Amino acid sequence: MIDLDSLLSSLWPIAQARVPDTEVIRIEDAFDRVLAKPVISGLDVPGHDNTSMDGYAVRCADFLSCSQFAVSQRVPAGSAPQPLEQGTVARVFTGAPIPEGADAVIMQEEATVGEDGLVAFANLPKSGQWIRRRGEDIVAGQVLVPSGTRLNAFKVSLIASVGVHEVEVYKRLKVGVFVTGSELQRPGQPLSPGQIYNSNEYVWRGLLRAMHVEIESLGIVPDTLSATCDALRKLRGCDVVISSGGVSVGEEDHVKPAVESMGTLSSWKVATKPGKPLAVGELNRDDGSTCRFFGLPGNPVSSSVAFLLLVKPFIALMQGHALEAVDWRLRLREKTADFDWLRPDTRREEFLRVRDTPQGLTLFPNQSSGVLTSMDQSTGLVRLPVGKVVRRGDSLSYVDFQDLMQ
Repeated sequence: MIDLDSLLSSLWPIAQARVPDTEVIRIEDAFDRVLAKPVISGLDVPGHDNTSMDGYAVRCADFLSCSQFAVSQRVPAGSAPQPLEQGTVARVFTGAPIPEGADAVIMQEEATVGEDGLVAFANLPKSGQWIRRRGEDIVAGQVLVPSGTRLNAFKVSLIASVGVHEVEVYKRLKVGVFVTGSELQRPGQPLSPGQIYNSNEYVWRGLLRAMHVEIESLGIVPDTLSATCDALRKLRGCDVVISSGGVSVGEEDHVKPAVESMGTLSSWKVATKPGKPLAVGELNRDDGSTCRFFGLPGNPVSSSVAFLLLVKPFIALMQGHALEAVDWRLRLREKTADFDWLRPDTRREEFLRVRDTPQGLTLFPNQSSGVLTSMDQSTGLVRLPVGKVVRRGDSLSYVDFQDLMQ
């Protein structure tokens, strides 16, 4: 068996070494895509000093000799003002440029307009008040969004604010999936004796869809060597192929010989619980290139945990994400245990399903790798070293599912 950290250390460089294809798209289509080239601002934002309030642009020095002022111009947002005449004020509206010579804005609530049209103010202005300075948000030449960033609504909005209408992003990866097991049935179909419903595929579909990859699914593949080989052959044109089941050592487990007949396996077992039977390798294509392969366990918890800890970050790295954005180990936090764990595994590190509560981390009562409710009703995982005994009050390394799924 290989320990998880060693496996991750060997896999991350493989994913990062891939040079993804890119494409240029409109920013309205860029949400949740990964930026391939940084966006550099070509202008200052705001592009001029402007008012953050409706009111009056004034010259502070004029208040030494005047108490009432004529309004010399009206400046709405989007207009170009004239220089401010000495001894006058300019009526301005939120977002309007500040006239040359003005050095403060007084809110309209502090102004009184007389019958003669002259304006008096309740308070003396302070230089710079209610003025947003040119470039205080973004400066020309600034790297606005670095490459490797997944573009959310705020990132796209920032890009739009500097007038950029197209961005270069990585093309979507294509991921092939299938599940092995003659005992499996599709949801919505009646179960025959000994059958169960396929659930693993739907975990992957949901998480992969959130990653905006193209999914090619073969669904359920029978537990035979020929059917497994056929499935791998159909999907090896994808960037990544994922299967579940058939990775143990029983007579009905055909993934290992199928992959070895079409490529290589670099790892077969990982020293984690759940998730020990985990196949990692590559499939050969006819053109001499290869496709990455991950064979996950058939138990739903083992499959889900292995996917979150290993496969999902690997795919994210292939998409062009920075390592610090996808390596969940960087998001482990120290939390206090509100449970005892007195019979640890002495050969494998363990990932326990827990709930983060105000009292501390509580343990889901059934840690079996077949209990899918433990994933739904927990908030995250505790990572325990090999042989780690836990007593209530101990400090533990915890990663939240939200951090794993983002």
